[in-house]
Amino acid sequence: MKSDICDARGAGVTAPPFSVAQVWEWLSAIPDPEIPAISLTDLGIVREVRWDGDCLVVAVTPTYSGCPATAIINLDITSALNGRGIDKLRLERRLSPPWTTDWLSEAGREKLRAYGIAAPALGGVACPRCSSLQTEKISQFGSTPCKASYRCKDCLEPFDYFKCI
Repeated sequence: MKSDICDARGAGVTAPPFSVAQVWEWLSAIPDPEIPAISLTDLGIVREVRWDGDCLVVAVTPTYSGCPATAIINLDITSALNGRGIDKLRLERRLSPPWTTDWLSEAGREKLRAYGIAAPALGGVACPRCSSLQTEKISQFGSTPCKASYRCKDCLEPFDYFKCI
């Protein structure tokens, strides 16, 4: 796997080989390593894609600063883009502004629900299986640090809730 640290000045001698829109499309096919039903772009953690001369720069904001999946996410992005012929790549970790569940796309929210994870919504925590708002928190800590464990009082099913971070 090849991921050059690009010259910060950017060479600027040739036109970028791929459009930024094409790169976004490729990034939208990369699943989150902890929740493979949702892409990195639907999760909202890819904040910017731009060319700096002949170097592609991808800015990523983790769901929280201590996210253990950050290294895998960077590796997945690097592998996917290297596989598409992008050899000069710089990944930027962007912690400000911090990620928020508001950055989830609508498609991403629906994918989470279909996968059995409730996404934050106005009006309370809705069960992803039966849509009931009659839910209760079982634990602040779920299957990953960015989720909490809930249970539906109507269908009695447990589920993860993506915390409002």
